[in-house]
Amino acid sequence: MIMTSKSSCRLLSATLLSVALSTAHAQSTPEELRLRATILILVESLVDSGVLTRAKADELIRTAASGPASPSAGTLAGAGAGAGAVASTAPASTSTSAEIGPDGKRVVRVPYVPESLKREMREQIRQDVLAQAKTERWGNPGALPDWLSRIEVSGDLRLRAEGIAFASNNTAAADVASNTGLTRAADIATQRAASNGAYNFNTQDDVDRTRVRMRLDVNAAVTDEVKVGVRMTTGNTTDRVSTNQTLGTNFNKYSVVLDRVYLKWNPAGSEISYWAGRMPNPFFGTELVWDPDLNFEGLAATGDIRLGVRSRLFTTVGWFPLSTANPGSTVRKDLLGAQAGYQWQFGYTGANRWRVGLGVYDYRNIAGQAETELDRLERADYVARSEYSSSLRQRGNTLFRINAPSDSATQYGLASEFRTVNLTTALELVDIPPVPVTLTADYIQNMGFNRSEIARRTGQTVVDGSNVGYWFGVQVGKRTIREEGDWSASLTYRRLGSDATLDAFADSDFGLGGTNNKGTILGMNYGLRRNVWLGARWLSSDLIHSFSPVTSTANLPSKFSVDVLQVDVNARF
Repeated sequence: MIMTSKSSCRLLSATLLSVALSTAHAQSTPEELRLRATILILVESLVDSGVLTRAKADELIRTAASGPASPSAGTLAGAGAGAGAVASTAPASTSTSAEIGPDGKRVVRVPYVPESLKREMREQIRQDVLAQAKTERWGNPGALPDWLSRIEVSGDLRLRAEGIAFASNNTAAADVASNTGLTRAADIATQRAASNGAYNFNTQDDVDRTRVRMRLDVNAAVTDEVKVGVRMTTGNTTDRVSTNQTLGTNFNKYSVVLDRVYLKWNPAGSEISYWAGRMPNPFFGTELVWDPDLNFEGLAATGDIRLGVRSRLFTTVGWFPLSTANPGSTVRKDLLGAQAGYQWQFGYTGANRWRVGLGVYDYRNIAGQAETELDRLERADYVARSEYSSSLRQRGNTLFRINAPSDSATQYGLASEFRTVNLTTALELVDIPPVPVTLTADYIQNMGFNRSEIARRTGQTVVDGSNVGYWFGVQVGKRTIREEGDWSASLTYRRLGSDATLDAFADSDFGLGGTNNKGTILGMNYGLRRNVWLGARWLSSDLIHSFSPVTSTANLPSKFSVDVLQVDVNARF
């Protein structure tokens, strides 16, 4: 119901009262009495709601009871009156007897409302309604409150059927353990059943599973310069490189976590944006180095400097803490990252694009430290200060046992430092070939990998392992599937050495996660409806170097080949 202003309500109330009370001195029918009672109740309601004051209501009642404002009045036969009902302009009778017309029916006199008053009422109500409509923005996309117009909500849902096929001659879990204190698969070597101590990591039996992923993004423009982003996803707080939820929980509920919580500030007139919190990956790259589900937490600044209409420089620098300094428990570990790149758009429409970026990533205090017997007795942060914990690592990096010799427990630390250089390039051809084509290449090298330093740190000379990784990919078709009938197909070859990058943040799907793997990825996507598409990927990987690092004493070689088929139904909103 549309509410007009108080002045309109008062004008309307006065008119209704005039109608109700004009026959107050005449003999009234039950219907007229009910009408007068209803209108008086309405006036009382307006007083209660604050539209009319008690004094104003009493004044209106007295004015209406005294008769019509104009000496001229018209009569209108009551309900059921025939065509011969009498019309009169005489003042309302003050007699207590009812006035009877020629047809024998009682005449009900209604005060005459001049056309000028009607027009005034209509205009007043129209102006009040328009003013209220403008204030409350009726019938406007922005009719919602102002704060709501500054919030954007988006998200996606993915249903996945996944099949994992292991080679039958893969190295059994029991044969992965090393007697040198070195390993590249601590997860396989240490997973033992509590009851009998048998190894329970699967390396040979195929697996089928169904998974679901939900992501909900909320972005709010606090001001023209400051924005806040929040994203909720399925998943848990122990797996930073996956937001999947595996079905088969006996109908139990799923966890929802905060995957992003960040503030972005872009000062007016500046080409630099500042980020703080848990943010999207700010670096240009591929899945070779960073898992697509990985988000960064810390501080970052991104710059976008235009060199011309179709070319620009982009830069990113950031500090990202991995752990805080807690005396007696942990030491501070962090990542410093910097990247500079160039983008050039070309072609008739400028839709074609070439990008290249060079990044440097320095992990500080990340390498393990061998503990001594004195450390075990005296240090409150014994082992904890340099452990590469099972909750962080995936698989592939060269690890060594960091416990003191007399300690029966086993914790692992990283054998190598990690200071990586990463070169990435992508060429997107949209309007030159018959269909869009995207070519990508990625190369990474860990400059902190030093065999002499590893020997000093671990007490073992490692002769295998690799500090290099590379990626070559081609995609044909739409870069992003949006409409029904859109399609794409891709083929990628990748090889990621054992210590080329930190395995904790590498892709979690290829080779079941981590580094020290090589192989191909074949992908296809097809649009079923607008923002709904079918996707499929086949990932075939093989182990590069042994699970047990090879030292001067030869170890048995390891084999771990796994093929993964993923079929997805995706919906975006």
